[in-house]
Amino acid sequence: MVFQVRGQPHLDRAVRVKALNDLGFTWADLDDEPYWLDQIISMESAAYKELIAASEKLWLVFDIAARFVMGKHDLYEELSIPEVLWEALDQLEVNSSPYISRYARFDFSISLEGQIKLLELNADTPTGYVEASVATPWLCEQYGLFTPNTEMASLVKAAWTVERPAYAACVAYGSHIEDTGTIDMLVRHSELAIPCMDCLELWVDDGILKNGQDQPISSLFALYPKEWMSVDEGGEALAYSIENGYVELFNPIHAILLQSKGLQSIIWGLHELESELFTAEQHAAIDKYMLPTYNSPVFDGSYISKSMFGREGGSVRMYDDHGVLDLEDQDGYDTSELFGIVYQARAELPLMSFHNGDNHLLTGVFVINGVPCGLLGRAGGLITGNSSQFIAIGVSGIEN
Repeated sequence: MVFQVRGQPHLDRAVRVKALNDLGFTWADLDDEPYWLDQIISMESAAYKELIAASEKLWLVFDIAARFVMGKHDLYEELSIPEVLWEALDQLEVNSSPYISRYARFDFSISLEGQIKLLELNADTPTGYVEASVATPWLCEQYGLFTPNTEMASLVKAAWTVERPAYAACVAYGSHIEDTGTIDMLVRHSELAIPCMDCLELWVDDGILKNGQDQPISSLFALYPKEWMSVDEGGEALAYSIENGYVELFNPIHAILLQSKGLQSIIWGLHELESELFTAEQHAAIDKYMLPTYNSPVFDGSYISKSMFGREGGSVRMYDDHGVLDLEDQDGYDTSELFGIVYQARAELPLMSFHNGDNHLLTGVFVINGVPCGLLGRAGGLITGNSSQFIAIGVSGIEN
């Protein structure tokens, strides 16, 4: 097996939770419930090396596909890109390759035998950064496991040095513990003197984005899903500010092309057509690591459906070999009423035994400043939703 669960929960959980809190991971326990599992997963080095190599190849595949889509409004529509963002996508200069997004995370299903399959890419507002960059190295050191996550902070610094946002923001800054802690840690690792604020305190005045003190904002890192500009009050005004160059967002506006789960159906379609956009090596990577994905349920076997802009498992429905619904998410917000649906061949998450019972493992790989650099484990159901728990992943067989 490529994974092994190691350790047992320490008797002094409160002491360990406080230690993590002091490091900046302040939600190891949420609402008096354990979010962090006090164990660790050891991944075999060969599987880890293949995972990183696969992530490197797929990152370039997604970059190529996003550039193929740019300027094609029929494909924007197919990806469910809100029309309010089309002008910004067409008018604004896109970052060079491979920096359409500088802060992203792949989510993979990796079988116990080591088969790697990509489920999706969050290229706009991935969370789990503090768990990966702070808590995971702390835990790996205790178990003597290698971790690539120690490189995350320096890569964030490099990315933010280029983008240089003047402010950072999330919704409910100061009260939403996870998002607040995430942008606080990103700012800390950037080593820039950047104030943080609540997105709900921002407003647009004659095209100029301003904060609660009426100060203009020219550049902003925002942990705010860009697709919500199509439904939020003030979203159209923000889009206008972006497309006219009054404010520059980080991640950049073009990251939404990578974020749409519909891009995977375009990649798969180009692969089936043997498109010359991709090299032979990239076609091989698509075939090996991606799942057949379409805009309609054309499968003979089991499959899933999900919103092109679903998050935290919201909108995911799983169908059996006969096309009969057998599981759907009940906790996350179902955005399929707002955005299009994509259909993907089903890949089961591996079932593993933890101290609190059997759970399925989702393996995340952060891609920061174009570099796959950090592992994130989440343990939960077949659908990874809000009730899943953080489990650190380290690598055996590699010297630190």
